Amino acid sequence: MHWKRWITALIIIPPLLLLILKGSPVLFTIAVAIVSILSQWEYCRIVYHNHTPAVGAAFTGWAYISTLLCIMAVHYRHFEALMGVLALHLIVTAIFAVRRYSTCQDAPIVAVKQIGGMVYIPIMYAFLILMRAGENGPLWVLFLFWVVAWGDTGALYAGTYMGRHKLCPAVSPNKTIEGAVGGLAANLLSGWIFKLLFFSSMGGMTCTVFALAVGAVGQFGDLFESVFKRASGIKDSSQLIPGHGGFLDRLDAILFAAPVGFFLKEYLLP
Repeated sequence: MHWKRWITALIIIPPLLLLILKGSPVLFTIAVAIVSILSQWEYCRIVYHNHTPAVGAAFTGWAYISTLLCIMAVHYRHFEALMGVLALHLIVTAIFAVRRYSTCQDAPIVAVKQIGGMVYIPIMYAFLILMRAGENGPLWVLFLFWVVAWGDTGALYAGTYMGRHKLCPAVSPNKTIEGAVGGLAANLLSGWIFKLLFFSSMGGMTCTVFALAVGAVGQFGDLFESVFKRASGIKDSSQLIPGHGGFLDRLDAILFAAPVGFFLKEYLLP
């Protein structure tokens, strides 16, 4: 399985680098929108897995439309429109839930999952758009992906070869404390390598805090997605990315790291 992960990564990395560093803002937003919609599809596939009767296309289709509208509102910096989209999503979801309740009393649970998906997917991904639009934005986005990716790799191999103590067995039996520590070490080391090679203007303390913070919350993002999969009895969010599972499996850490990285960059770090 590991060789398939590396081959897929080597195929994906070149176009990802071009998109982050050279792609136009519109092209970058389109990419984020596509990933958001695919991730929303995976999320719906997971959280609606055990519902009887099945959750219909009205719920899932509305989730995809609202996801696209959220990303567009953030791209154009129409934050009033973003608030309107979120409010409209809640209202329409409430209408669907009322209709569902006549035949199935799980309607409130379905509605909560639907609303939660809007915060979990497009809102979190949208911070990548905001980060890239700021000063040295493409470099910061690349730094975020670099740190998170190497942290994930470090956690995988440290856990595989040195893991002895379970980190959170009820959620993810294969994750270990040793893997988590190895991931943080990889976050820090990769962050300093990136700083020395590509981002010399970044301060040492800034690099350290950013790398450890996004690495730590990224690990919780991984565990959070595992909660949904464990509850639904699903191993992978999909099979869209060979060797990695789905977009949520690959980007669950980014979903948590992106907003934390954005606020650190914009408001907290010198």
